[in-house]
Amino acid sequence: MVGEPWVAAVFLLRDDGAVLLQHRDDKPEISHPGQWVPPGGHCESGESMEACARREFLEETSYQVSDLSLLTEFIDSHAEGFPPLRLAVFWCRYDGMQPLTCHEGQALEFIPRTLAAKYPIPEYLVDLWDQALEVAQLVVVEP
Repeated sequence: MVGEPWVAAVFLLRDDGAVLLQHRDDKPEISHPGQWVPPGGHCESGESMEACARREFLEETSYQVSDLSLLTEFIDSHAEGFPPLRLAVFWCRYDGMQPLTCHEGQALEFIPRTLAAKYPIPEYLVDLWDQALEVAQLVVVEP
């Protein structure tokens, strides 16, 4: 692959505006150690961005996403000490039925938007979360 490697992430949104985030392991060799980020990961050679997002989300959560929508793509240089990546961010709504299992990181949790400031979440991801809520036409509900 020429240029920056591709990475895909998925914002799984609940109807109340909460999003499923993964608490990353606290290892210095990974980007955003110890922070809360949407599940996702690196694309394999020849894999489409959407296929990558679906595969990574399933591998990390045991959840089969349905109607994925592309939110944005950009060169992500936010991870200090790591080279820039081409990031594709998708969103979809939680079906409320499938169970979620944490297969990577320390934990998976639906975090209400109103509590985002209490978690170590990179600010640019909070901004993307807000964009996803707007596109999904979801209203944030106070816990």
